[in-house]
Amino acid sequence: MQKNIVITGCSSGIGLIAANDLLRRGYRILAACRKPEDVQRMNALGFTGIQLDLNDSISVERAAGEIIALCDNRLDGLFNNGGYGVYGPLASISRQQLEQQFATNLFGTHQLTTLLLPALRTSGDARIINTSSVLGLISTPGRGAYAASKYALEAWTDALRMELHGSGIRVSLIEPGPISTRFTDNVSQAERDKPVKNPGIAARFTLPPEAILPRLRHALESKHPRLRYPVTLVAHAMTILRRLLPGWILDRILRGK
Repeated sequence: MQKNIVITGCSSGIGLIAANDLLRRGYRILAACRKPEDVQRMNALGFTGIQLDLNDSISVERAAGEIIALCDNRLDGLFNNGGYGVYGPLASISRQQLEQQFATNLFGTHQLTTLLLPALRTSGDARIINTSSVLGLISTPGRGAYAASKYALEAWTDALRMELHGSGIRVSLIEPGPISTRFTDNVSQAERDKPVKNPGIAARFTLPPEAILPRLRHALESKHPRLRYPVTLVAHAMTILRRLLPGWILDRILRGK
């Protein structure tokens, strides 16, 4: 029987790379995108396009209902990959901007996942995989809002994993470091005249989005999926350094001075 998997944030980057790879591996891809034109493009590529705006609770509810109907209430995987970043000093970020950051990166993911849980339970061996970030492990100046949303996603994922223990649903996190996608181009800058940019050294450790594929396949198909999958040297290094270094030393490194 062909397995159904939902992928959010499917229009480009990690989501699109994952969709193409899993389609070749025989999955039926329910490809969720925010823009109607991207939904049409997903259909043309051989996926089943779903319109979904994670920042809109009505859109999430509508998309979940459509997904359940399309998969006949049996869903094998949910790859919560959709999201974006708000960058800028925290003092420059309004409450509304912070609410939108969390609405997309956490609240929409929470709503969609809980609505799809009955269909995931029906599978008997389903997987939920959430895209976090190295900024779910550490925070840096100018990226506090985005990091806060990913820290929250990490905690939410840990709780969900434990709550679903014994249900037949496994929950994992993918934690990318620098990945060459359009994410940075789509960042919402709180101070347009002083945009937050990635340090030049980050380019040395940047990997293409295909780097996540071995981790995603393992999380979906292994009998023993890992709790966390760091991707890139930066993510692996920060996983270790945050445990070993005193906070003040890590602060100095992350401040860049």
